[in-house]
Amino acid sequence: MAEVKGEKLWYIVQTYSGKENAVKDNLIQRITSMDMEGQIFQVIVPEQIVQERKEDGTVKEKVVKLFPGYVFIEMIDNEQSWWVVRNTPQVTGFLGSAGKKTRPVPVPASEMEPILKACGIKKTLEIAYKVGDIVTVIRGNFKDRVGVVESIDLDKMITTISVEMFGRTMSAPVSIDDVEIVK
Repeated sequence: MAEVKGEKLWYIVQTYSGKENAVKDNLIQRITSMDMEGQIFQVIVPEQIVQERKEDGTVKEKVVKLFPGYVFIEMIDNEQSWWVVRNTPQVTGFLGSAGKKTRPVPVPASEMEPILKACGIKKTLEIAYKVGDIVTVIRGNFKDRVGVVESIDLDKMITTISVEMFGRTMSAPVSIDDVEIVK
């Protein structure tokens, strides 16, 4: 199926208690069998590994659900994707939807990012430079050019630098990985 136009956003569905992983498995199977890969992208049950110290001093790792009874889904909201998710066995509904075919409310990206980081799904990117630093481009069209970092967009993985070309200063977008700080 061709990819459907629309914005990929995160939504939360409510499930029967303790059935989060079963819903995830059912939903992944339905996405494949109903050819919905271009509309429903990720299905996660936010979990974290915690260490538990026993009375005898031993340490045991335990998987803990961060949001029991909920499954997070990244999808494009339309009639088909809504229907596939809503009619998955053991799904009781979308969080923020009053039922009667009302549209679900997406989770804001600012709230979703810490959840993805806590689960280890999204890694915190550490870069050695910041806005205002002098950097050298190590790959690409601007290789070996020196410039000043104007902005860093972690979502798009792009750093905009100010470089001099043809006697003029211009802004150039480059990949975050293609820039090193000048020492």
